[in-house]
Amino acid sequence: MLFMRWFLPVLFSFVVSVSGADSDWPAYLGDKESSHFSKLRQITPENVSKLEPAWSFKAGGASPENRSQIQCNPLVIGGVLYATTPDQKAFALDAETGKELWRFDPVSIPGITKSGVNRGLMFWEDASRVSDRRIYYANDHYLHALDAATGKPVSSFGKDGWIDLKKDLGREVGGLALGVTTPGVVYGNLIILGMRVGEGPAPAAPGPIRAFDARTGKLVWRFNTIPLPGEFGYETWPPNAHEYVGGANVWSGFALDEKRGIVFCPTGSAAFDFWGGNRIGQNLFANCLIALDATTGKRIWHQQLVHHDLWDRDPPAAPNLLTLIHDGKKRDAVAQVMKAGYVFVFDRETGEPLFPIEEVPVPASDIPGESAWPTQPIPVKPAPFTRQVLSYDQLTNLSPEAHRQVLERFSKVRPHLPFAPPSRDGTIIFPGFDGGAEWGGAAADPEGVLYVNANEMAWILTIVESKRDGAETKSGGDGIYMQICAACHGLDRMGNKAQNVPPLVGVEARLKRQDVLALLKTGKGVMPSFGFLSETQQNQVADFLFGNGAAQTGPAAAVNSAGKKEEMGGADVLGKIPFTHTGYHRWLDPNGYPAVKPPWGTLNAIDLNTGEYLWRTTLGEYPELTAKGIPPTGTENYGGPVVTAGGLLFIAASKDEHLRAFDRKTGKELWKFRLPAAGYATPATYSVKGRQYVVIACGGGKIGTKSGDTYMAFALPQ
Repeated sequence: MLFMRWFLPVLFSFVVSVSGADSDWPAYLGDKESSHFSKLRQITPENVSKLEPAWSFKAGGASPENRSQIQCNPLVIGGVLYATTPDQKAFALDAETGKELWRFDPVSIPGITKSGVNRGLMFWEDASRVSDRRIYYANDHYLHALDAATGKPVSSFGKDGWIDLKKDLGREVGGLALGVTTPGVVYGNLIILGMRVGEGPAPAAPGPIRAFDARTGKLVWRFNTIPLPGEFGYETWPPNAHEYVGGANVWSGFALDEKRGIVFCPTGSAAFDFWGGNRIGQNLFANCLIALDATTGKRIWHQQLVHHDLWDRDPPAAPNLLTLIHDGKKRDAVAQVMKAGYVFVFDRETGEPLFPIEEVPVPASDIPGESAWPTQPIPVKPAPFTRQVLSYDQLTNLSPEAHRQVLERFSKVRPHLPFAPPSRDGTIIFPGFDGGAEWGGAAADPEGVLYVNANEMAWILTIVESKRDGAETKSGGDGIYMQICAACHGLDRMGNKAQNVPPLVGVEARLKRQDVLALLKTGKGVMPSFGFLSETQQNQVADFLFGNGAAQTGPAAAVNSAGKKEEMGGADVLGKIPFTHTGYHRWLDPNGYPAVKPPWGTLNAIDLNTGEYLWRTTLGEYPELTAKGIPPTGTENYGGPVVTAGGLLFIAASKDEHLRAFDRKTGKELWKFRLPAAGYATPATYSVKGRQYVVIACGGGKIGTKSGDTYMAFALPQ
């Protein structure tokens, strides 16, 4: 008996160690290095075919009519899973059973609103007080601190548990759109945070990178991505651009070298995305990878990845930290994937490129007032993971009818070249606005291999003037609509089904006037707030939509509902941008398939030690095309991969609503499972009591797929 008392615990310990010791998923994308990698090895290529559902949890909050989504990569810490619902509530589950432990709704706090989508949360614990463990969760323009055990706000943080992220930006932003989609990163007692801001011709907030005290919520440091006078990079903008230009924000996430105390920050494009006549210059620090001292926010180095962006070609995902062998020496590196299909690789400490980067001449712009930068940086290695030129031979041949229609459109737009500037004739964006790489990002394993899923879709961008019939830009409802609404809802107000944007023709049958006014003030879902519009301007938009003000130009001054005179600046109020665009349009054939030949979605493995590809395969399929004998084409995809020491890569992401497992070494698909809704999120993997789980948020709601509210966890049979 004494022998058994000794032997059984030792045996259990051995079984756990070989089958997968308990392991957390403690940070967004797995760790602070954004590796998407887990050391778990219980699930392997040999047994993954036995994977089965372990539990599912219906989070609630799905809104099919509003095409709700879940993009959350959950945290798992000490057997508890933390995530968010489609309608932006935070919750905790028992990670072994899926049983709900607590739930927090931000609108339970008076005056707090919620909007947008959420991709993850942050965890912090006080090293001096183990009982103080918190979940930080951002929604709309608020950052909340919640007790990890109860979900209740931590009253000592900010104002009763929250801070307003519209403060401490360096300038007042009032009703401008600002929120947080992707979580920041925790370094010691600092929360380093980015944000999302407006990108259209309407005024946009600036996007400085900020660090807040994790205990109190007070601002500790701020790095101005649109430099102030006297700061490095100020001369790359017109004088005083910091007073009116917005954007250059970290919306995609960070990577942290905790040992060195360096945080790597990929910044977005400056606003307006597609015309930069009011921001002539190189535009530092937009479209950069910046290495900052995580303690002070001081710049260590930077590399600009797109100069004077006119294509919304900003880095779409958090960078990956990994260790490589170059010239026989170990190099700690940071890799950044791009929408255009490039991978930039730099030394972490110095910013030195580990593969050469060439400044390649690119076409000039013929849009009045614009001055495109004459060159763009393109890495020599690795080769792009997407096609770079859309020529005649790349047009779809699924059917003669499809080819004929696509060819007709192709003949009317400008010939495609990388970095061809926006035009009034129509410019092909290939790969499209959503990549190449997208916000799901890439995974990196300890051997220096990068795994990235990609879209190979063509989109068409058309620039138009912000005026009609030769008249000056209108200050009434139609002119305002054209500047702030048309890019999503279309000049014809017919919406964009592929983008899940509803039509506004006939809006009076679905919404009341006061509903429209409320939406303009607060935004909802992925629609931002347009609270910067005056009350009179909001009413002019409503008049236009309800058929009462299509030709109204508006007086120079108007009286609001309180009887107060409002000065109306018309187009001046909206940013003095003389151009807008006709919307974000995927280029599809008559049957709704991409206008280019397959593949339309791929999964790639790149050895960054050498810059060479190990394998490439399609990701996703259209079953009806496969049934016709067409090889799997891949589909448009959103959400990233997870790789494991067990030799597997897990990814959902595809339009066909499956979670898949691939052999990490060969790219062979080994297992797939049909989800209740598409998994447009990055999975997480963890273990509890020696059992490894893979969990995915099944939120759907994009690219025409149904919305859902389920989290599903998978494991091997017990």
